[in-house]
Amino acid sequence: MTDLVPPEASGAVAEVLEENQPWLRLDKRMLLVHPVTEAVKFLPVLLVSLVIGTQSGNHMWGLIALAVIVLFALQRWFTTTYRIGPVHIELKTGLFQRKLLSIPRTRVRSVDVEAPLMHRVLGLSVVRIGTGTGRGDEKFELNALDAALVPGLRAALLTKPEAAEPDSAPPATVGLDKAGLDIAHFSPSWVRYAPFSSTGVVAVLATVGLAFQYGLGRQLVESAAVSGFVDSTAHFGVVVAVGAAAILLLVVASVLACVRYLLAYGGLRVVDDGRVLHVSHGLLKTRQTSLDRARLRGSTLMQPLLVRLAGGARLDAIMTGVSAEKRESSLVLPPAPVAEARRVMADLIGDSIQSSVELTPHGPAAVRRRFTRALLPVLAVLAGLAIAQVAGVHIAWFVWSLAGVLSVAATGVAWDRQRGLGHAVLPGWLVTQSGSLDRRRNCVQSAGIIGWTVRQSFFQRRAGVATIVAATPAGQGHYDVLDLPAEDAWALIEAVQPGAGDIWARR
Repeated sequence: MTDLVPPEASGAVAEVLEENQPWLRLDKRMLLVHPVTEAVKFLPVLLVSLVIGTQSGNHMWGLIALAVIVLFALQRWFTTTYRIGPVHIELKTGLFQRKLLSIPRTRVRSVDVEAPLMHRVLGLSVVRIGTGTGRGDEKFELNALDAALVPGLRAALLTKPEAAEPDSAPPATVGLDKAGLDIAHFSPSWVRYAPFSSTGVVAVLATVGLAFQYGLGRQLVESAAVSGFVDSTAHFGVVVAVGAAAILLLVVASVLACVRYLLAYGGLRVVDDGRVLHVSHGLLKTRQTSLDRARLRGSTLMQPLLVRLAGGARLDAIMTGVSAEKRESSLVLPPAPVAEARRVMADLIGDSIQSSVELTPHGPAAVRRRFTRALLPVLAVLAGLAIAQVAGVHIAWFVWSLAGVLSVAATGVAWDRQRGLGHAVLPGWLVTQSGSLDRRRNCVQSAGIIGWTVRQSFFQRRAGVATIVAATPAGQGHYDVLDLPAEDAWALIEAVQPGAGDIWARR
């Protein structure tokens, strides 16, 4: 593959060489893959056609729908070509509406490689090339390539000229003697964090929703298993029945979450060669992501409440050209022991201080805002219930009990939010942390911050606090320091980037 991928270059000579670069087609084995994947994607259409054919006695409807889907899948091979030149990578797609996607080689930020089960059986891979545009319509995907060609293609695209790019901030300090160092690998014990995520519950609800959508819900409700469960719990009362159903849901959801975790993250390896960070994981469907270290601008330690209570955390890289919304593209570690996540975080950014530094609290005004924002909705509900009670409306005891539970929960969340709120300024780094239900600790390289905003809402002005927004082309695009005392805002900016806030700090 490297013979067909010239090194990155620029100038008139490179443009001429690019015009002589041949257009290539995807692997012919995709003709076996796409009809199956498209049939699965359009399964509802096939089911509707089957129902119509069964009711009318004419089964040609199902065959016609299947034939259309297969022809639609096959035409993708005939209408898709790509070319990788020294200046651009180009992709032509479409039958009735032709589309040419051209991306400069200088904008390549990451290369993701996936191999679903059928692709793996046939020796194929799906290659997605990430750029720094952030536009959802600019999706460069090659589905499918010969898996043997992918390593050479990935290396060629991520190898940059020796001259530094003008828009690149200095990379994080990393020892280059760690070539090929395996900095993390999967441990089966990590599966214990899977039940504390919402994936299992979502899977159960999605399955039930599909069952009702396709008319299977009634058969499910009237089945012997469900009827027997309802009959066995009915004589214990509604509360016991609901509790038993909730426990059953949690058990099923936990099992599904564990299975999904193993399939998605089994075999995880994080390899650092000093220039590129390689992350691979998956059992049935494998995924390989290559992240250019020159584009690394920090990392995010994510600790949702339940995962945090179980002692776990997830680690994501903050990369230019890799959006934080594309979660799997920036993943470094799935939910794992927090000590392991902090260790990998220190290796990733080259410093152990950022992952464990003590944060500066934001003062009593920020604490009051945490409690007022959490408790005001609950107090409004309690006031409404009290008014209704005084007006003669009977309020059941369990409603008051539920309101009391919500009050305690809101107080606990507010306390946890104020306890986790803070920031730290270290040489070359800004560390921010906030949240309770979804706590995040962001370590952002100061050289990667391109702008600052000090923002105050009406209530923030009344409280004397402000939100400092650090803009960056990496990750989620901005990282906020919430509810800092307003008089300290520009001093913080000046401390992170000397000269960026001095004029405002003097005023």
